[in-house]
Amino acid sequence: MLKELTLENSSAHAKPKKFHISHKKKLTSQGKMGFLFSVPALIYMMIFVGYPTLSNFILSIKNVNVFNFSRPEAQDIIGIQNYVELFTDANSVMVRAILNTLTFTVASIFFQFLIGFALALLFSKKFHGSSFFRGATMISWLLPVTVAGLLFKFIFASSGGIANQLLMSLHIINAPIDWLLNGPSAMVAIVVANIWIGIPFNMMLLLTGLTTVPADIYESAKIDGANKIQTLFQITIPVIKPAIMSVLTLGFVYTFKVFDLVWVMTKGGPINATELASTYAYKLSFEQFEFSKGAASANILFLILFIVGMFYIKLINAEEEVM
Repeated sequence: MLKELTLENSSAHAKPKKFHISHKKKLTSQGKMGFLFSVPALIYMMIFVGYPTLSNFILSIKNVNVFNFSRPEAQDIIGIQNYVELFTDANSVMVRAILNTLTFTVASIFFQFLIGFALALLFSKKFHGSSFFRGATMISWLLPVTVAGLLFKFIFASSGGIANQLLMSLHIINAPIDWLLNGPSAMVAIVVANIWIGIPFNMMLLLTGLTTVPADIYESAKIDGANKIQTLFQITIPVIKPAIMSVLTLGFVYTFKVFDLVWVMTKGGPINATELASTYAYKLSFEQFEFSKGAASANILFLILFIVGMFYIKLINAEEEVM
């Protein structure tokens, strides 16, 4: 009898051990399968992201210009000298380009988000023609950026521009404004153009977030006597906070690296008033043929966006831990 009980106990202890080993093997096989599926994406990232990034960094620590571009033996490694010269040269505009980029980005995101959020709240309601008008607002997002840049270049033209004609007809100004020939007004013009382009992006992402808010919460708040302002700030915004963070972060990344819109409208002028980090890197590489300095300025732009991306990932992970 004792032997039977011992055998039963030993077998009872052996079964979970056997199950644990098989479960471990199952997880290992799943991990290997997941790794195999990720290999194509890894290869793609290494070829089209990793290699260009590494190559651009190597180029930034060399002295490569139009005179030694075809002679690798004459391309000396100078370390961080290009980075130092970008911020210390008397004729350097790197600091101003970064400040202009921050001004352009913050102003664009602020108004894009406000207008996009207002439109998202509007189109979250069901009314006659809502689908049509919601689709119509996507035109500015679907339009090629170069076409939008040319459109706003004509809108803000000094003579015959729609902006001047409208302001003069409303008696706001008495004479036409040289929008793209004056520094502050040129910055206003490119910000307005970028706001018009980015509003649908903000609207659609926020509208998607609004659809995740349960209707029961609004009904309960209405029964408790909450007004629309209280409902907005105490229910709607906290619930769609992840969508708001995504919109702001992606908007910052997309806006900070804008090139084509500004290049079409002002090319960074007048007198570097609208020079952005992206346009300055392009000028250094393909107009002044200072390839190493152009690569260094592009790396500075990459570093700023990388920091923003890491900050966004940290926020997302914190949100997931709370949930």
